[in-house]
Amino acid sequence: MLTRPHTKATVALAVLAVIGTAPAALADGPGGGVECDVFICEVEADAPGQAGSAGGHAGNAPQGGGSGTGSSPWTCVYALLSPQPPAESLDWQGHTPGDGAVYEQTCHYLDSVHTVVRNQWLADPPPAAAVDPAVLAQRAVDSMKLAGPDVASPRPAGKYLVGMPMWMWVHQSPTTYGPNTATASAGAVTVTATARVSKIVWTMGDGTVVTCTGPGTPYTAAAGKTDSPTCGHTYTRASTDQPEGRYQVTATSTWTIDWQITTGGSGQAGQLTETRPTRIQIPIKELQVLN
Repeated sequence: MLTRPHTKATVALAVLAVIGTAPAALADGPGGGVECDVFICEVEADAPGQAGSAGGHAGNAPQGGGSGTGSSPWTCVYALLSPQPPAESLDWQGHTPGDGAVYEQTCHYLDSVHTVVRNQWLADPPPAAAVDPAVLAQRAVDSMKLAGPDVASPRPAGKYLVGMPMWMWVHQSPTTYGPNTATASAGAVTVTATARVSKIVWTMGDGTVVTCTGPGTPYTAAAGKTDSPTCGHTYTRASTDQPEGRYQVTATSTWTIDWQITTGGSGQAGQLTETRPTRIQIPIKELQVLN
C-alpha cells in the first residue's frame, strides 16, 4: 500500500457492512473530507498521521490507541512493518531507510466498522500507548499462513457405500492443525501468538453436519464395520443425484489463537478465532447384492 506525499491520498476503506448499505460519503474523515464508493475512498487534505510534524503525526488523527484528542472521530494504532519497504518505495515519503521507520497505521472511525489501513512513515516510534497488542497479534497470525484441514479421509478417490460407517480424520501439521507460534513487534512491544485447531465442522452434503473436537481416528482393518470412536458419518442414500454424482463435503477448522505481550508491556493477553475451509467431493454408491 503506497502513501502519496501530496494533498490527496488514496486509501482503502474496509466497509464490513453489507454491500449497498455503505455510505456514499463519509464527512470529516481522517484529516479532512472523505468521498467513498463501497471500497475506495479519496481522502482530501492530509490523511491521519500524514507528514507535517516532526513525529509524523498530523491532521485530526489521534497519536495513540486511546480515545483521541480534540474532536477527532478517528482512533489510530501502529505496527512496525517487518521487513521495511525497499528504499525506492513511496512509503518513505522522500526519506531514506534508517531515517525513521514505516508503520502500518490502522484508523477506526468512532465505533463503526469503517477502518482505514495504510503505510505511514514516522520519524520516531509511536508512543507505547499507541501500540494495540490485538493488532500485533493479528499480524502474528497472518504470518502463520493458517490453512484449512488437510483431509486424509474421506478421499475423492475413495470407494464408499450407503450404510457403511465412514471414518473421518485429518493430517496434522503446524499450518493445518497446529500448534503454530509466531511473534510480531512494534516499538518495544512484542506479542506472541499460538494457534491451535479447536474443532472441525464437517458439512457432509446430505444435510448432515458433524462437529469433531479432535483430528479424528485413522481407520484400520481391525475396526471392521464399526463406527469411528471420534469422528465419523454414515450416508443413508447414494450420491447419484448430486452434481457430478458426488457429495460436496466441506471441512471447516476453527483456529483458536491465544496471545500475550511477552516484552515491553504488562503481560496483557487475549484470544482470537479464525476459520479455514477445505472442500472435497466424494462418491457414495449403493451396495450391489448378487443373487
